Amino acid sequence: MSSNSNQDVDIDLGQLFLAVWERKKIILATTALAAGLAFVGSSLMTPAYKAETRLLIENRAPSLNGLPDPAGANDPVLDALNIQSQAQLLQSTDLIKQVAREMKLTDRKEFDPAAHSSLPNPLVMFGLQQNPLDLPPEDRVMKAFREKLQVYPVEGSRVIAIEFSSEDAKLAAAIPNRMAEVYLSMQSGAKLDSHAEAAKWLEPEIAALTTRVNEAEKKVADYRSSSGLFRTSDTSNLSSQQLNDISAELARVRGERANAEARAQNVRNALEAGRPSDTLSDVVGSAMIQRLKETEAGLQGQISDLSTSLMDGHPRLRGLRAQLTGIRQQIQTETRKILASIEGEANVARLRETQLVQQLNGLKADSARAGEEEVGLRALEREATAQRQLLETYLARYREATSRIDRNSTPADARVISTAGEPAEPYFPKILPITIVVALATLVISAIVVLLGALFGGRGLRPSNVEMVEPVAQTRVIEPPKPVTKPVAEPVAVVTETAEKTVSVADAANTPVEAVVASEVVKAQDDAFSIEAVRDYIIGKKVQMAVAVSPGGDEGSTATVMLARELAEAGRTVVLVDMTGSSCPTKLMASGKSLPGITDLLTGAAAFADTIHPDRLSDAHIVPRGKADGAAAMRGADRLGMIIDGLASAYDVVLVECGPAGIANLARLTRGTDADIVISAPGFDEKRLAETAEVFETAGYRNLMIMAGTSLTPPTNRDSAGKPRRAA
Repeated sequence: MSSNSNQDVDIDLGQLFLAVWERKKIILATTALAAGLAFVGSSLMTPAYKAETRLLIENRAPSLNGLPDPAGANDPVLDALNIQSQAQLLQSTDLIKQVAREMKLTDRKEFDPAAHSSLPNPLVMFGLQQNPLDLPPEDRVMKAFREKLQVYPVEGSRVIAIEFSSEDAKLAAAIPNRMAEVYLSMQSGAKLDSHAEAAKWLEPEIAALTTRVNEAEKKVADYRSSSGLFRTSDTSNLSSQQLNDISAELARVRGERANAEARAQNVRNALEAGRPSDTLSDVVGSAMIQRLKETEAGLQGQISDLSTSLMDGHPRLRGLRAQLTGIRQQIQTETRKILASIEGEANVARLRETQLVQQLNGLKADSARAGEEEVGLRALEREATAQRQLLETYLARYREATSRIDRNSTPADARVISTAGEPAEPYFPKILPITIVVALATLVISAIVVLLGALFGGRGLRPSNVEMVEPVAQTRVIEPPKPVTKPVAEPVAVVTETAEKTVSVADAANTPVEAVVASEVVKAQDDAFSIEAVRDYIIGKKVQMAVAVSPGGDEGSTATVMLARELAEAGRTVVLVDMTGSSCPTKLMASGKSLPGITDLLTGAAAFADTIHPDRLSDAHIVPRGKADGAAAMRGADRLGMIIDGLASAYDVVLVECGPAGIANLARLTRGTDADIVISAPGFDEKRLAETAEVFETAGYRNLMIMAGTSLTPPTNRDSAGKPRRAA
C-alpha cells in the first residue's frame, strides 16, 4: 500500500498576499515607528557640506618653434596613466600640508578633535590606543583631511574632480579651490625649473656644434672643387645633366627615324601594289598632287560629257584621253618624289642617331667616374647635414627654453574649469530620503518576515500538479450498480482479523464477483470485516495514510472514528481529517463545534497547528471540518495533498474521512488508484458489499479494506471517564 507522502509543492502567491494583508496593521505600525525614529535621528545629526572643484588636464604650452606635437603625445594609454598620476599628485602630503597651513586647519576642532576635547579618551587611559596628542598637529590634521577629501578622475575624460566635505559650508568650498591653486602653482614651478636647466645645458652644446658644422661644410666644398663635381641643381651635377639631355635627344631622333621609315615603306608598298595615291596621307597632303588630282577630275568630267554626243574615235575625245594619261603619269612621278623625300628624312635621322650614340657613350664614361667621386662627397655631405640639423634643433630648443623662463609664459598643463561654490544645503544627512528609505526597508523586511512565516508554516505552499477537489460539503451517495457477472481481472483484498492476510473475492478469473464475495462474506462475517481487523491490518502493513469512504453516511463515519480510537489505543499516533459534509467525526471527537479545521486551513484563515485538536475520549487527534465556507475552501484545494503529507510526517497513521463521497471526488483526493481505501459500511449485507467493492474495483482501486462490523472495545478496557486505556 502507498501513502503518497512525498509530493512537489509550489508557492501559493494568493495565500502569501493574504497573510500579509491580515497583518497589515502590525506592518504599518512597525513602518511608521521606524520612519519616526529615522526622522528624529537624522534631524539630530550634525550637517555636513560638500563642494567640488574640477581641473582639466591638457597641454597648455604654446609651440614657439613651429614644430608639430611629438608622435604619441595623445596616446590614450599614456594619457590615462598621466591623469591617474595627476590625481595622486593632488593627494600628495606636501600639497595637503601647504593647504592646511594656509587655511589654519589646526585651529579647528573638526580637523583636530583630540586637541580641542576636554574629556579624556578612555581607550588612551587604559592603553588600548595611542594618544593622538603624541603626534604632531599637522599629522593629526592630515588624517582628518584625507578622510574628508576625495580626488578622482572623471571617467571618459581628462577631468579631475576635487571633492571636500566639512561642517562649515565656506570651508568646504574654500579648500578645494585652494588645492587647485596650489597644484597649478606647483606644476608651473616645476616646468619653469625644467626650462631653466634645459637652457643652461644647451648653451655650451650649441657653441661646440657650431664649430663642427663649419668644419664639415668646408670639407664638402673643397672636395667638390677638387673633383670637378659641379652642381646644376640640388639633386644632380653637370655630368648627370648632360647624360639626361643626350638620352632624351637620342630617344626623340630614334622616334623620328622610325616614323620616316614607316611612312616611306607605306608609300613604297602602295606604288608596288598599284593602289591609288589618294589613300596615302603623305601624298594627299602634297599641294602638287592636289592640283594634279583636280585637273584629272576635270578631264574625266569633260570626257564623260562629250561621250554622250561624240563617237569614241572623235579627235577631241582622243585628245582629252591623251591629256588624262599624261596627268596620271605626273601623279605617279610626283608620288615617287615624295617617297624619295621621306627616305631622305629617314637617312638623316639615322646619321643623327649615330652621332648621339657616340656622344652618349662618352658621357657614360664621364658619369661613371663622377659617380665614384660622389660617394666620398655624399659621405661628407651627410656628416655636415647631421651636424647642421642637430645644431638647428638645439637652437630651437634653446630659444624656446629661454623664452619660457618667465613664470607668466609657463602655464601649468591644467586649468580650472569649475570652481567650488559655497553649498546652500548639506549633503548629509538627507532627512527625507533617509526617512523614506528606512520606512521602505522596514516595510519590505516586515512583509518578508510575514511571508517567511507563511512559507515555513505551510500556509503559502500548495502541491503541484494536483487537480481541484470538489467541495467537502458536497455529499454523494454511491448508487449500487446492477449485478454484474463479468470476470474480474484482479482480486479485491479483504482484511481478516487473525492472520492479517488477504482473502480473494474472486479466486478464478471466470468466477462471478457476487458469488465469490457472498461466499467469503458469509464465512468471515463475524470477524473479517470488523474494526479490529482493519486496525490490525493497518498496523501490520504500516499503512501511513488511508482514505475512508462511508456509503451509508454518518453510520460509516462513526465507525471510522472508532477505528481511529482503536489505533490510538494500540499505541499509534493517529489523526483523523474530517472531510464530510455532516461534520459527524467533528461532533464525536472535538470538544466544540466552532473549532478551526480543514476548511480554515485551506482558506488560510488559520495556522497549521491551530487546526489539530485532541479527541475527547482517546489519544487520537482530529482536524475538524472547520468554520470557513466550503466553496471558498475549495479555491485552495490544491494544497490539500500537501497538508495530508505534512500530517503524515508527524503521525503514524492519517485517516481521511470523506463520508459518502463519489468516485470522482475520491480520485482527486487520493492522487492515484494505489491509495489505501477503507470502505466503512456497517450494516451492509453481503450483496451490497459486493456491489460496492465492484464499483471501486471497476474504478481501478486495488487496495481495499472493507469495514462492515462495529465491534467496540469492551467496557472493562475503559476508565471511569469512558476513555480507552492504553494497552500494556
